[in-house]
Amino acid sequence: MRIGFTLPQFGAMARQVEHVPGFARQAEALGADSLWIGDRLLAPVRPTVGYAGTDTIPPEFDSRLDPFALMTIAATVTERPLIGSNVLNAPWYPPALLERSLTTIDLLSNGRLLVGLGVGWSPEEYQAAGVPMDQRGVRLDECLDAMESLWTADPADPAEYQGRYWTVPATRTGLRPARRPRPPVYLGGWAPAALRRVARRADGWLPATVPGAGAFDAAAVNGPLARIRGLAEEYGRDPAAVDAVLRINPTATASLDDIVTTIARAGKETDIDHVFVDLMYLAGDVDHALELAERVLSAAR
Repeated sequence: MRIGFTLPQFGAMARQVEHVPGFARQAEALGADSLWIGDRLLAPVRPTVGYAGTDTIPPEFDSRLDPFALMTIAATVTERPLIGSNVLNAPWYPPALLERSLTTIDLLSNGRLLVGLGVGWSPEEYQAAGVPMDQRGVRLDECLDAMESLWTADPADPAEYQGRYWTVPATRTGLRPARRPRPPVYLGGWAPAALRRVARRADGWLPATVPGAGAFDAAAVNGPLARIRGLAEEYGRDPAAVDAVLRINPTATASLDDIVTTIARAGKETDIDHVFVDLMYLAGDVDHALELAERVLSAAR
């Protein structure tokens, strides 16, 4: 089982931004297989939609760091771990800007980038980004199409894309990602449309589980993943080629045993062979986050 961790991005750890490079280096030295970021823009005072089925926003989101900057830091100070996003809210970003940032990070990491994309859930964040939330699914599809053109166009021919919401005028593209033809693209989401999108066009799916809120439910991963792979076959794809990385998002009251048991059960009861632990609710500071990472790795391996 490959095991990764989130970078210090939210809450108290966000106020220790100067320690992010050290965290990434030390996590690599401890044996972490991947380092991850999320994408939060606001902590709305009066949220229309709360977080994770609640009507509130966690106080950890009051302090938040830029995901692209953190991925860049991790890419430049480490040599081995994958650098992953779970997830970047793709509809917020013009695809030409998003592709430029991701290609840069992929090159800096020597091909270690895993691009995880989603559509988010906060109407206030969409308002702040200046993007209508009801267009999010179509904008994600168009973003994927546009970036595919930018990443894979023949150097002798211009890349170009014309969609309903996003346009990329014909352009020469002299840089290519380190991993050809493009970095792997994983997608989040549980809704039927999201699962179909993964099946049709993604390299993998990004499910999540919450230790401390109940026992690990393998069926909650296996059912959607089987659905994705069945649909992938209908679309003419190799179903075995659709991967999954599990986000383990413990509550503040979750124990080390809760986390380690979840990792073990995921390895035994699902096809998951790569997980990462979100440290946002557990770590009071960066040193504590590294201590937790070391304990998880020691106990789970």
